Amino acid sequence: MAKDGTRRGGARLGSGKKRAALLDKINKGQQAEIIDLPTPPDLVGEDMPPVKEFMTQLQHDGSSLCAEEVYTDTWNWLKNRGCEKLVNIQLVQQYAMSVGRWIQTEEAISKYGMLAKHPTSGNPIASPYVSMSQNYMKQTNQIWFQIYQIVRENCSTEWGGASPQDDVMDRLLRARKGNN
Repeated sequence: MAKDGTRRGGARLGSGKKRAALLDKINKGQQAEIIDLPTPPDLVGEDMPPVKEFMTQLQHDGSSLCAEEVYTDTWNWLKNRGCEKLVNIQLVQQYAMSVGRWIQTEEAISKYGMLAKHPTSGNPIASPYVSMSQNYMKQTNQIWFQIYQIVRENCSTEWGGASPQDDVMDRLLRARKGNN
């Protein structure tokens, strides 16, 4: 502790040896801690939690946000790996909205260009959509890494193929063409 009473130094978040995936531990014959979830009560429920209204609302320009599609694809991907109960539903919703907003800002860049006019001087400046797009892409990746880490650490079966994150660029290109 420093003289001024603040704590400084120490281990940084994310430092140290990274945890191995559950499947890697099982394949190597190592001791693997498997989370044993309590047996849920016998309830008749839905296959997927319903999509919230804010994810399906029309945008200001009359277009639709692709968040509902991303949400459904991500949920189905988690369900196929048996990890849908381990990932918080709000995390999946945040991911879907972040992808939708990122695609929306990329469409605005395509529509209005990379430059904008300064409001007072009239000189060219960088479009604000560029920095918004970068921020949404960073947020999207951070949320996806959280979801993927949960799946990586808890999925005991071998899996491959495309993930919802792999399909983001394809979704962006379809949105630009108007083939939603």
